[in-house]
Amino acid sequence: MDETAQHIGFDEGGVCNYCTTFLEKQAKHIAWDEDERHRRLAALIDMVRKSGEGKRYNCIVGLSGGVDSSWSLVRAVELGLRPLAVHMDSGWNSELAQNNIANLVRTLGVDLYTHVIEWPEIRGLMEAFFAADVIDVEVLYDNAMLAVNYQQAAKYGLKYILAGTNIATEGVDIPKGWNWYKSDKRNIVGISRRFGGPKLRTFPAISTLSMARYVLVNGIRWISFLDYLDYKKLEALEVLKRDYGYKPYPHKHYESVFTRFYQGYLQPYKFGVDKRKPHLSSLIMNGEISRDDALRQAQGIAYPSEKEMESDRLYFIKKMGWTEEKFEDYMRRPEKPHDAYPSEAALYRKLLAIYRKLGLSLGRLTWN
Repeated sequence: MDETAQHIGFDEGGVCNYCTTFLEKQAKHIAWDEDERHRRLAALIDMVRKSGEGKRYNCIVGLSGGVDSSWSLVRAVELGLRPLAVHMDSGWNSELAQNNIANLVRTLGVDLYTHVIEWPEIRGLMEAFFAADVIDVEVLYDNAMLAVNYQQAAKYGLKYILAGTNIATEGVDIPKGWNWYKSDKRNIVGISRRFGGPKLRTFPAISTLSMARYVLVNGIRWISFLDYLDYKKLEALEVLKRDYGYKPYPHKHYESVFTRFYQGYLQPYKFGVDKRKPHLSSLIMNGEISRDDALRQAQGIAYPSEKEMESDRLYFIKKMGWTEEKFEDYMRRPEKPHDAYPSEAALYRKLLAIYRKLGLSLGRLTWN
């Protein structure tokens, strides 16, 4: 982490606040004692099983095709649970992601529910977000993903979503200004209206209030499942490759072609953001890679080669129906803040304060 992250600070030993926050999360949520970790995991599995007695499934596992969600599904099945795997298809899945998902569900013998957003609708929403010049275009994907998971949990009367969110690979916070609040349906609708986008039909949006309803009324809990395990991403990847024909990606979240292009090209060159820094920093803090290794991985472009980056750029332009001139105009325009448009951010902060006073948890669906 460096000064490209807003509000970064260093103590006398040269340790930054992002590292100290990681350690605080780790101390709060991770059991280092093996016996205590097994006890916590056994208690969670017992609660999930009891909550699902007499039901076809006893939990939801969101599945993107990435390592974290794939390992969550594998371990849930190995621990004797009956998960429904849930996938949200926004039209940008890589071929690798499709194959990884198909191999996993077939080998594990689990049911898969896939929600497909119709392409004209998601394309229109993306066009509106690009026209708005806001940084977090992936609010669209993340919001829909959250909505599908909670909707399926409510449909089957399930109390637990075992998610791939975790401290080991995500414990270093995304710096303020690099993303936006993920349940901000009002922001999505407001930007779409402002720039002539579509109404929401097949897009399964979730708002702050509907999230509160799922948590407080339906009693659904978002569990960062991998925090209950001794999760080592690189070790998990080797097992996935060996036993499930899993094909890896060069960086975190690159299972989506758009995410790959967004994080590897649009964010660095339009917004000056390099998400490799917090992602690699998490792996350093978790002891999986050295700082020197991370610095080497963070050098240069966020693609294996210039050729592959240009291939994705041309694919993006063609899929969106843009011209080179439109693309260059977008890249030149300055960023605008999300709260320049309608937003639920203030409501979220108020409800979050109430949740914390009541001792409730939304998992680690954080937004800085």
